[in-house]
Amino acid sequence: MEEKLERKLEKKLEAVTLNYEAYFSEKALGMKASEIRELLKLVESSEIISLAGGLPNPETFPKDLITKLAQKAIEEHGNAALQYGTTKGYTPLRLEIAEMLRKRYGIPISKVDIMITAGSQQGLDLIGRVFINPGDIIVVEAPTYLAALQSFRYYDPQFIQIPLDDEGMRIDLLEEKLKELKAQGKKVKLVYTIPTFQNPGGVTMSKERRKRLLELASEYDFLIIEDGPYNELRYRGEEIPPIKYWDEEGRVIYLGTFSKIFAPGFRVAWIAAEPHFIRKLEIAKQGIDLCTNVFGQVIAAEYLKGGYLDKHIEKIRAFYKPKLEIMLDALEKYMPEGVKWTKPDGGMFVWVTVPEGIDTKEMFEKAVAKGVAYVPGEAFFADRGVKNTMRLNFTYVEDEKIVEGIKRLAEALKEAMKA
Repeated sequence: MEEKLERKLEKKLEAVTLNYEAYFSEKALGMKASEIRELLKLVESSEIISLAGGLPNPETFPKDLITKLAQKAIEEHGNAALQYGTTKGYTPLRLEIAEMLRKRYGIPISKVDIMITAGSQQGLDLIGRVFINPGDIIVVEAPTYLAALQSFRYYDPQFIQIPLDDEGMRIDLLEEKLKELKAQGKKVKLVYTIPTFQNPGGVTMSKERRKRLLELASEYDFLIIEDGPYNELRYRGEEIPPIKYWDEEGRVIYLGTFSKIFAPGFRVAWIAAEPHFIRKLEIAKQGIDLCTNVFGQVIAAEYLKGGYLDKHIEKIRAFYKPKLEIMLDALEKYMPEGVKWTKPDGGMFVWVTVPEGIDTKEMFEKAVAKGVAYVPGEAFFADRGVKNTMRLNFTYVEDEKIVEGIKRLAEALKEAMKA
């Protein structure tokens, strides 16, 4: 049998190779791999300190609790947990999420406003499918979440970038752009924002800007896509409600996830929006995967129902807070003059800006040669026009390696600045 398989393999290798590209659709031909994913392949060596990923630390995964809840899911809800589910999601979980959003954020919402998705990434793709026509104007932050750009770009929109500062998106600049577009007879369809502990910037949009953004949405008739994966990862400062809290017209489509507050492997997240929007998103999802991982949904429902969320969030915050402080202290101590960085109150990332003339993508291999990795910032801009930035992650690496990683990075930067 093995000899026959080997002969078949030899014949296959000897055969004329297909022109594989000729069979792909135009959309597929235009697809590009995630730069972050590709870069991470280069840093698999244990000798390299990777500040590049965006992963929660496995030490925060409540493994014993998950074992207990999984057993309960089988014993008490086995038939439902192991069966196909509804596209909209497991009803007890939708009820628990609605209750959580009411209690934690004061958002008046019910189960009919919620649909479960296979991670927030699916939510972004569904929003693209349902709302974006070719040529539609989509406003994004500069920089913004790379995977959101990937999801939306598939539907051929026109991106407009609005810069960030320490208080999040520059809403004054957005307003100027809206006036300019209106004078040209054009309008914005969607504004995508990560207002709390932004990825990759780490900054948080102020309360005043959140409220003004909603006012502009009403005045200029656009929808707001509010991505909130890091809302609970606050280590200092005062809580600011989500934009959805002030939404009286139903203009905010809110994305939430269990990936940062429970475990990412379940791929359980949600969209909260007006029922009319939810219904169309549900129809779109039916053609993709029928339903989100039901077993994971049942476990997530038991997690919320059992009152475990608050205690676990406290543990996560206590675990990550020192890591952020270690990174900020190391940056202050080792970075050369002319390098700037954000000082987040939470989340998972610090955004670094180096002097003009240094291309962090070109510098990447030299940094890896010194034993440290990061994500070049160019990929986080819709127009890819900014070359002198990088994203650093502090949640995944051991404390002592954060300091060593920053030292190695500083050395690479000093050499690049001299050159």
